[in-house]
Amino acid sequence: MAKILLVEDNEMNRDMLSRRLQKRGFDVEVAVDGAEGVASAIEQRPDLILMDLSLPGLDGWEATRRIKAEAGLAKTPVIALTAHAMEGDREKALEAGCDDFDTKPVELPRLLEKMAKLLGA
Repeated sequence: MAKILLVEDNEMNRDMLSRRLQKRGFDVEVAVDGAEGVASAIEQRPDLILMDLSLPGLDGWEATRRIKAEAGLAKTPVIALTAHAMEGDREKALEAGCDDFDTKPVELPRLLEKMAKLLGA
């Protein structure tokens, strides 16, 4: 099954979503902030990244830019996740290199559909 990198600073959100994805057979790696997310992406080479946008320090937009700038990661799909969906956030996320955008709280069936599309399943 696909390797997913979940970059999420909220422990409750991170634990809940990673467990739900693991139950569906995904191999889930987690990172707690943008800098760790970039480092994990480079080291782990995930099949897809779920990127919280509101992260301490290096935010999700900049973390995504840095990941997409890496030669081996430029085509790795990134889905932006945010609880604070403001007008223009979707466009800003896509401009930063995200391939899709979803809001929190996560509706798992909708997120799984987006993930399947990006993973070519």
